[in-house]
Amino acid sequence: MNLNQLKIFYLAAKYGNLSTAAQDLCITQPAVTRGIQRLQKYYEIKFFRRLGRKLELTYSGKGLYEIAEKIFELEGMAEDYIRDFQHHKRGHLRIDASETFGTHYLPFIVERFSRLNSQLKITVNTLTNKGVVQRTVERANDLGFISFPIEHRKLVLQTILEEDLVIIVPPDHDFAKKDRLKPTDLEGQSVIMHEKGSVHQKIIDGLIQKYNISLSKHIEFSNNEAVKRAVEAGIGIALISRKAAGEEIASGKLYAVSLSDASAKRQFYLIHRNDKIISEPVQCLMDTVYIWAEEHNKASS
Repeated sequence: MNLNQLKIFYLAAKYGNLSTAAQDLCITQPAVTRGIQRLQKYYEIKFFRRLGRKLELTYSGKGLYEIAEKIFELEGMAEDYIRDFQHHKRGHLRIDASETFGTHYLPFIVERFSRLNSQLKITVNTLTNKGVVQRTVERANDLGFISFPIEHRKLVLQTILEEDLVIIVPPDHDFAKKDRLKPTDLEGQSVIMHEKGSVHQKIIDGLIQKYNISLSKHIEFSNNEAVKRAVEAGIGIALISRKAAGEEIASGKLYAVSLSDASAKRQFYLIHRNDKIISEPVQCLMDTVYIWAEEHNKASS
């Protein structure tokens, strides 16, 4: 079997789109079409049928896709295995993290790890949770850190940290006179939200349903900095990590108020591929994370 043709088939089936498969393979779309045609001609079997502009697998195509997926999963494992040894030799670890964890927690972990492993180069990318998950699945990092629980058949997820979320308001807001808010106090408020699917938005949506709350406005921003600036400008209030707003709270630009509902918390998680061969540097980094998280959780309790 021609493995190049099989990979063309696999990616075309995975994406359901020839142009996306071509981009992934760095070849032209006609080359993808030819590869599929040659595979089908050689075996005298149709693996695809067209539904408009979309490709759909035939019965035989579905069976071949399941086998091809296993083959290229093994190929990915082999590349991961070799890359781990290369990085061990060259001293390079790749970490992806969500915004808050990557900005406010990960630097302390990296500093501690680097003190004991000064010969290793570390690259940190701060991404959306979705981006971290995607790159971890694609073996584009050694470890990932996210701020919401996921279920993915290719990933291991471990809880490492829990933090409180607070309502932030401008100093002249009525809530700035309070130490704690009931969820029903949010009635009629203009609330600044993080992007759809974020932990913050899910918690607010849960409170709205649980306590039958109506908001006057619901405005979305894509990151913590934009959310804080919007609150400072008096556009509304927001649910955010106390850590993420620590500088503004300390300077008096914003005021933080706790919510009485127990759901106003979030966890951070370490993720990696469940078939990943853990190299010595990666294991050392994971151990550093666990020790740091245990100390941090004890200090916060």
